[in-house]
Amino acid sequence: MAGAGGGAAGARYRQLAADLRKAIASGDYESGGRLPSEEELAQQYGVSRGTVRQALAVLRANGLVTSRRGSRRVVLGTARTQSFFELMSFTRWARSLGDEPGGRTIDVEFRLATPLECEQLALAPGAQVYRVLRVRTLSRVPVMIERTVYPEYIGSLVGGLDPDAASHTESLVDQGVVFTDAEHTIDLVFADAEDARLLGCVMGAPLMRERRRVTDPAGTPLAWSEDRFLPGTVSFTVHNSVATTSLSRRRG
Repeated sequence: MAGAGGGAAGARYRQLAADLRKAIASGDYESGGRLPSEEELAQQYGVSRGTVRQALAVLRANGLVTSRRGSRRVVLGTARTQSFFELMSFTRWARSLGDEPGGRTIDVEFRLATPLECEQLALAPGAQVYRVLRVRTLSRVPVMIERTVYPEYIGSLVGGLDPDAASHTESLVDQGVVFTDAEHTIDLVFADAEDARLLGCVMGAPLMRERRRVTDPAGTPLAWSEDRFLPGTVSFTVHNSVATTSLSRRRG
């Protein structure tokens, strides 16, 4: 039997959640206002009330609407602030939205670091690194290619993990690795042959790229990653004020 998040039903509630999230972000439903009832949303979008409830559960998990049932949900804001690990870990982020994350390791390569990798990981020339290539999925659908480079002492731990492990980050934390800081750079790239083969897109298709360097409490780099997402699968929101600045990763 397929899980609640799989198949066409899973696609319908995720699409509805994405549509409602965009409506909230664009101001169609203002903070403090009420969403239409479940019945009204079902009629408006041509879906069942069960699909509406699943979509609202995703919005509730993301801190966008209240959790009251039996009445119209109140809009709380555009997005909740995500934790450090939800932004660093694809698996934790997906689970926080009620989605089903997955991962498949395609290749683990132990080799000499390139000059750029030495710079990003603060390694001496001639150092060796582990490069891990993975396909990441949401509800079993490929959405992202993850290319992560680790210094040798971290990469040797990753090399011993199950190729189908959902999260390398959680496994490393369980083994005593301490992640405390991350720097994110987000831009656009075009799919190369490897991207096209693993994601099922055409070469040259636009992909959103997130580059991320993660360090320990002493500032020592632990990983440098480049993630490439299919269009429409995630978005990032930055909220800033005189008091604080926060980054949120969002579905769709």
